[in-house]
Amino acid sequence: MRVYAWLDAFVPAFALLALGTLLKRRLLKDDTIWAGMERLIYWVLLPSLIVAALAPLNLSELPLGRIAGAIWTALALGTVISVLLARALGLGHPAMTSVLQGGIRFNNLMGFAIVGALFGAPGTGFGAVATGIIVPFVQVVTTLAFALDGQRGPPRPAMIARQLLLNPLLLAVAIGFGVAALGGLPPGIAPTVQTLGRASVALGLLCVGAALSVDSFSDRVGVQAVTGVLKLTVMPLVTWALCTLFGVPPLATAVAVIFMALPTAATSYVMARALGGDAPLMAAITTTEHIASILTLPLWVMLVAP
Repeated sequence: MRVYAWLDAFVPAFALLALGTLLKRRLLKDDTIWAGMERLIYWVLLPSLIVAALAPLNLSELPLGRIAGAIWTALALGTVISVLLARALGLGHPAMTSVLQGGIRFNNLMGFAIVGALFGAPGTGFGAVATGIIVPFVQVVTTLAFALDGQRGPPRPAMIARQLLLNPLLLAVAIGFGVAALGGLPPGIAPTVQTLGRASVALGLLCVGAALSVDSFSDRVGVQAVTGVLKLTVMPLVTWALCTLFGVPPLATAVAVIFMALPTAATSYVMARALGGDAPLMAAITTTEHIASILTLPLWVMLVAP
């Protein structure tokens, strides 16, 4: 891979994270501003990006079954490893959910920024496919994990189904695949959706940067370290091996590995705080994984880029 391509992919992504941190500390200190932007990104801009990326794809040419098999198997293994790690470290249930989220969730906005810069529209399309495969698995597993703490009663299938059916990212994937099957977005609508989608990446990375906290570095460093190794090293390695085993094409493999090598989602902290998880540990894991990914993500790109 040429040096300028690497710079174009990673410098903007990490620069926006740093800028978001700076803006939160110096210029836009009001949490309500960032909360409003996060809702806009989650409900409008990121779904637009997914629909715009999926709409032009030829579904008959996509190796969906092989990609899903590789990613879901990797996520299942990651789930088991996360729970075993938490038990080996003697962590309680709340802390276990933080290790789990740190081990299998992903920052898809960073992923779209990187694969779009490296591979163009085809990379963004496969990124949307990877998002559609990862999100339902992660949503079900994390929802069940929080529900099994014994304090909220047994898991309620209706509640889980409702959360999945109302998830805007899953809805966007369904709409995107449906539009692709019908031949794509119509004139006028296509550029509108594309413009909204492009706005999601820059704003999203700024919001992620604003959510990071350097004050959390000293919180259970050992737990942060093993969770980071799992997410940033083991998960992409397992995904790469499975994609090779299942015969996934090179570009799809590269995108799948990159998305599985991403640090955990910044919204993991919100979920931990809302559902009784270990929010301080989740904040620490989120921050350290993003900082460590400055080194790990470029290495994975150099290894898997076709």
